[in-house]
Amino acid sequence: MKITSYYPVIMTNDVAGTVAFYERHLRFTPPFSSDWYVHLQSMDNDAVSLAILDGAHETVPPPVRGTASGLLLNFEVEDVDAVYGDMLKAGLPMVRAIRDEDFGQRHFITQYPNGVLIDVVKPIPPSPEFAALYDSAALPQ
Repeated sequence: MKITSYYPVIMTNDVAGTVAFYERHLRFTPPFSSDWYVHLQSMDNDAVSLAILDGAHETVPPPVRGTASGLLLNFEVEDVDAVYGDMLKAGLPMVRAIRDEDFGQRHFITQYPNGVLIDVVKPIPPSPEFAALYDSAALPQ
């Protein structure tokens, strides 16, 4: 099997509001948009996309209709501090304030009102203990 594309599809009960969040805060734009499904594409990287789906739509089998839960989306960015400042100014809730992690990330976590966690990350050099766990080609430079 050759995978040709991958993107998460977030089921929500507020398609328009969810789309607006990703457009405003993470620079996505919709190459396809309907009232029940919107495909979003990063304005900065063609390889980054996601979709928003009305969790009650008939395309979703009745036993599994609903909204996303237990989901954490990571967005790797060049300037995590600037994004953090922008999201604070916008009044987004911070469930994890910005900080450096020994495993090799500077990051913060916010939460969209539908419960999806958004982890905004910049790779940094890990501590020696964590660096030993990485494949050498995967270490941040």
